[in-house]
Amino acid sequence: MSTSSVQRPPPINLSLNRNDALSTNDPFFQIIPHSVDRLKSLSITARSGILPNIPTYLPPYAPLLVVLDTDTTSQTGMMYNPVLTTALFNGDLASSRVFRLKRVRTELPWRNVVNLTTSVLCYMPPGSISITQLLAFLEDAPRLSKIRLDSATPVAGGQPGRVESLAWLKRLAILWGSPSSVLLDRLLTPVGAKLTQWVGTFDRIVEDHLPGSLDNLRKICNITKIRFQIDKHCTRMELRGPSGKLYIGSQVDTTCLGFESLAGLDTSKIERLEVSSDNPFRRRSYHALLPLKNLRTLTLSRSRNPCAFLAALRPNAGAVACPKLEEIVLVSLNDPGDIDIESVTKIAAARESRGARLRTVRIVGRRKKLHPLDVLELEKCVLHAEYDLEVDAVDDHSDDGDECFW
Repeated sequence: MSTSSVQRPPPINLSLNRNDALSTNDPFFQIIPHSVDRLKSLSITARSGILPNIPTYLPPYAPLLVVLDTDTTSQTGMMYNPVLTTALFNGDLASSRVFRLKRVRTELPWRNVVNLTTSVLCYMPPGSISITQLLAFLEDAPRLSKIRLDSATPVAGGQPGRVESLAWLKRLAILWGSPSSVLLDRLLTPVGAKLTQWVGTFDRIVEDHLPGSLDNLRKICNITKIRFQIDKHCTRMELRGPSGKLYIGSQVDTTCLGFESLAGLDTSKIERLEVSSDNPFRRRSYHALLPLKNLRTLTLSRSRNPCAFLAALRPNAGAVACPKLEEIVLVSLNDPGDIDIESVTKIAAARESRGARLRTVRIVGRRKKLHPLDVLELEKCVLHAEYDLEVDAVDDHSDDGDECFW
């Protein structure tokens, strides 16, 4: 006697894209009652006036639903967003792993999101979700590893003293919209998680780039490296430590950036500093901003005068501003006059007079050769001089490209 195994019907991936009105006779609602037990992913894109009515036609649960994606066809961005007064499937997403909510307002948290791993909230009007609501949502979704808030950052309504732990977090992206420091102060992220914050000019200029407590945000209490990439169009700042890194970007005018917030950092263990343009640091308000007593390597791009840069870090110390400085790397992208060799020799001579010779100077760029007198002067003051003068490109510090899940 043989028994034949019963094959389960294959899962269904269903997509609804409607600009016109829906009725109870729409094929979508004819399919759903008979396939909800097989539904693996559901994507709904509908006109803003239609989407709020769809939940009333759906069953109370979808037991195998893994991916839920909602969006509207509205072209008005954040000006008008439909309100889902009733959550899809009554908010019971026990099997769901991915949840994307775009151009839609809803009450958070949803009722059952315990297995959720990826959450995307996009284009929500300011004030449509409070910090308290978002923290409650995060508490009910303890397995979240990837979170994206795109023009959906709450800035008010948080309970004083409440901090939510994101034990499984690998990636948190906060894009555009409002300043996020108030929210970030209430998130406890694990060692090794990656934060990306990117803010543009169309909404508000970010005045406070760093949260009040880096211990809550990144656990980078021992920062060993800072990198600035600055030009007239955008600014990127990256802090690195043994537990990971904090990456912050902005497309606002660099003269408006609140670099003063760096004064709250513990810079005592920073050994590496990379700056692509030192112009903002020449401003008087930024002088003595970073006390770098243990700095060992300074990398400057698009900067002719490293001596002036050190003087800006510590105005009263000048060429010996960083007593443990061992290496200077100067990157010249185009103009042969980018690098002021005399400035380098001045630093080396000042250090030598105090019994601490500069160990290494690296010149990187497209220059075919240095003037022989410059080479001679460098080799007098520096233990080791390197010249990499035929490079095609400089590290653009681009992201790791793991945006596919968005």
